[in-house]
Amino acid sequence: MTKEAVLYQHGTLGALMAGLMDGTETIANILKRGDFGIGTLSGLDGELIILNGKAYQGREDGALIVIDEQQETPYAAVTTFKPVITFSVNKIVSNFDINRLVREHLKSENLFHAIKIHGQFKKVHIRAMPKQEKPYKRLVEVSKEQPEFIKEDLAGTVVGFFTPELFQGVAAADFHLHFIDDEQTFGGHLMDFELESGIVEIEPMDSLLQHFPKNDETFIHTAIDYADLDKEIQEAE
Repeated sequence: MTKEAVLYQHGTLGALMAGLMDGTETIANILKRGDFGIGTLSGLDGELIILNGKAYQGREDGALIVIDEQQETPYAAVTTFKPVITFSVNKIVSNFDINRLVREHLKSENLFHAIKIHGQFKKVHIRAMPKQEKPYKRLVEVSKEQPEFIKEDLAGTVVGFFTPELFQGVAAADFHLHFIDDEQTFGGHLMDFELESGIVEIEPMDSLLQHFPKNDETFIHTAIDYADLDKEIQEAE
């Protein structure tokens, strides 16, 4: 019997968007739940990329470092990646074209999917959220100040998920992708890219296991304003 594919998520994007940015779970515990994923760190300190069981931080200064596993995250999504859909790309294609191709290969747009693309990239455009101090602003405001970085002619891996529209706010509906290069020196939230050639791997998820920080006093007692959540996610992502 095939083991069920589970997407484990700590925290929600909606709470993060509203400014609940304190870390509420250790990276060590997140890694017990999967070897592939994305997220951020306490205080919105850069971009979390988990690949092959290792956790990396894409920092606001453009550096990429291995994370101390005792650091904490307010929001992370992970799975144990075992692709069941694979196809090759052998010509230069844009981010838009890859998203279209991946969408055509999804089992259903009503399911979460883990997405991995490894290959040679003509261009990669990323961002890394700057670390915040209290009182935290809403994430859409922080995104207006985010450092952005572009590199050309590099090999690397796209790591991320497709989320059904129904779950907008739990995560970011549609594609939410991060990037890490093969040299492990460059990585962050993926904004745009051109792929020269590569392999796309996809795994549909059987279930979503949503974990809440029930012992965090701020999360428990904050009245979260979700009124403009969909608009804010689209602007920030």
